[in-house]
Amino acid sequence: MNTTDNSFIFYSRLHLIELTGIKASNLSELLEHLRTVPGSCIYHHTHHFIQRHQYLSPEPANDFAYWASESLGDKQLGEELASMDPIAYPTIRLIREAVIEIIEKALASRERLKKLTVPENEEFTFLKSTSFIFPTQYVAHNLKEFIEGLSNVSISSIYYHMFEARLRLERLTNDFSNWLASSLNEKQLALKIARLDPYTHTAEGLRAAILKILEQKQ
Repeated sequence: MNTTDNSFIFYSRLHLIELTGIKASNLSELLEHLRTVPGSCIYHHTHHFIQRHQYLSPEPANDFAYWASESLGDKQLGEELASMDPIAYPTIRLIREAVIEIIEKALASRERLKKLTVPENEEFTFLKSTSFIFPTQYVAHNLKEFIEGLSNVSISSIYYHMFEARLRLERLTNDFSNWLASSLNEKQLALKIARLDPYTHTAEGLRAAILKILEQKQ
């Protein structure tokens, strides 16, 4: 996050998970709700695994894939949904459309899916994630201070700047790359960080990967 003097303020976030009361017992119902639920629901169900398992390497999965495989009992659809690469989509809207497209194609090509209904209490329950964003004590005016801040902020701060700010605010890149390129004119560093696949790292692993890139500059 930038201030008017082009410094970088490290922000962090707390998030509250809320029930929506919206459930789906089959794919038709799931599709109907996918088209209308708030973006915060889509965000939660495609990203909460990364937030909850910040010290483990996250698997390329999401709640829709897990439900299709484990509750609906269709491993093929589960695999198709799990193969969706979140980093390929710069906005939550596009992630929503990708999930819908996968399910629509599956329903059109496999008639048996239209007849599947999950047992009671195994419905897909839509949750939404509400975030509370606040500044930390760390502010950077140059690369050295940026490295110091990045080394000390919480993993929630790293998560916010690398994932949440980009998707929820529909920015073209993560906050770190944006600031390095626009305020320090460090376009090569910004590009290297932007090219990292954050979904294949733990939060601490992502911190280490970014620091390695930055420290090579010094």
